[in-house]
Amino acid sequence: MPSVQTLSEGDRRLVAAWAADCAERVLPLFEAENSDDDRPRDAIARARAFSHGDLDAAGEIRRRFVANRAAQEVRSPAAKAAARAAGQASGVAHMGAHALGAAAYAAKAAALSTPGGGAVETAWQIEHMSGPVREALRNLPRLGEDRSGPLGPGLLASGELGRNIRALQAALTQHP
Repeated sequence: MPSVQTLSEGDRRLVAAWAADCAERVLPLFEAENSDDDRPRDAIARARAFSHGDLDAAGEIRRRFVANRAAQEVRSPAAKAAARAAGQASGVAHMGAHALGAAAYAAKAAALSTPGGGAVETAWQIEHMSGPVREALRNLPRLGEDRSGPLGPGLLASGELGRNIRALQAALTQHP
């Protein structure tokens, strides 16, 4: 049985577009430092293509780590977080929980680049969730409750990333 963090393919397609939007907002932080590296931009485009039904999950599973490797090619923490946001967005084809990872890394990138930027970014993310995206994300377990995916104990559950995801999940319970 697949992990509850996977979500249905239909739900993954819904949240992939939102995750791509989150990652795209901070992409300039990466591109300002390494404009010749198109891996994060390509990852975002692939997330969008998956959301439209133009790519399948099987093909994207093999490619989901490409944008994360771009993070190794930049120096600033904000640029690294922006590349990881793109990598998480592309990972949604494999597992829906990566959508929250994309949003968390985008908020971290924004916080690292501008004082108060993380809170502004999280507010934007919440405001730009459609009803169907909210409903799909509500199907995910709370951060740290399920060990079988990215929302288990580990990197996304700790520090600023964990705080960002907890804020998003709290907002899901407060908004219709």
